[in-house]
Amino acid sequence: MANAEWLNKDFYAVLGVAKDATSADIKKAYRKLARENHPDSNPGDTAKHDRFKKVAEAYDVVGDAAKRKEYDEMRAAGPAFGGFPSGGQGGGFDLSDLFGGGRGGAGQPGSGGMGDVFGDLFGQTGGRRTTGRARPTKGADAETTATIGFTDALDGVTISLRLSSDSACPTCSGSGGKPGTRPHICTECEGAGFVSGRQGGAFAMTETCPACGGRQLVYDEPCPTCQGSGRGRSDRSVQARIPAGVKDGQRIRLKGKGAKGENGGPHGDLYVTVKVSSHRLFGRKGDNLTLEVPVSFDEAALGAEIKIPTIGGAPVTLKIPAGTPNGRTFRVRGRGGRKADGTNGDLLATVEVQVPARLGTEAREALEAYREAVGETTLRANLFEKA
Repeated sequence: MANAEWLNKDFYAVLGVAKDATSADIKKAYRKLARENHPDSNPGDTAKHDRFKKVAEAYDVVGDAAKRKEYDEMRAAGPAFGGFPSGGQGGGFDLSDLFGGGRGGAGQPGSGGMGDVFGDLFGQTGGRRTTGRARPTKGADAETTATIGFTDALDGVTISLRLSSDSACPTCSGSGGKPGTRPHICTECEGAGFVSGRQGGAFAMTETCPACGGRQLVYDEPCPTCQGSGRGRSDRSVQARIPAGVKDGQRIRLKGKGAKGENGGPHGDLYVTVKVSSHRLFGRKGDNLTLEVPVSFDEAALGAEIKIPTIGGAPVTLKIPAGTPNGRTFRVRGRGGRKADGTNGDLLATVEVQVPARLGTEAREALEAYREAVGETTLRANLFEKA
């Protein structure tokens, strides 16, 4: 399947060869130009970088027998359809309209032209070949688990984490070659970083070159540490801020704290699963804190004012009304955990009426007098009622 952009490009002129040049002559010219203009050999030279892209694009077409045949046929038929080679100054039918390469409308990215369809199949974006240096790649995400204290979870805390992650080999700095040796252009992909293969006979699919891993260069002597992979393991420490109000088992995303990117790409992210230690007195219920408050029988029966603790503040006074049953929960507003909006939840204090295990003589006599004063109890009468 040919590309509409081929109409207006003279790939033979780009490579400096004649239209009837042999495949060997084309290959020889490409290798010479690729070596002269390769980005790794000319850092910072934008002109040569662009030249390398054009050379790689030209060789990808005329260096492939099937593509070259299609290219020659399309170029030969171009004038008959109008618009060739200057872009269609006339009223003839323009093949670029068919392929989504016309002026505006269908030729624009995302317009739905045929170029969008064929561009995907040929490994292109917006109808243009993506060649040259490997694209920046985001680093891998990392995961770890951190245990923090109960109060730290309420207030937020900065912790230090020791991470081990995949990174560039420290011996060869990710090149994959033995230090001191010089690379040469990969012969498998001819320095493109990817190779093309036919799928179903008609469509060409591109994939990362298996020989150079997309690095475009190869070394005859691989790095002894990474065996040519360019990858290694690194240990490092990162400072991670755990936000206030984090809950036990919550997964926190820390942007940019993961593994280092490649070819200038951004760092990956770090995901921290937080484990929160239990507290001797307090518990959590959503954004609220919970507290079990022991009270005596007489305090529950007669009523009382008692002091209860809070986290991060002074004790508060809790009023126990007369006749308070066991298990009743009182709400102390604003003394709970931190919410996402910056406000605090509440403190839920649950009364636990304590029954003395032993009674002194006077206490027993007092309770017996109480029993006689209230008379026969009817608390369990409903347990024996017939349905």
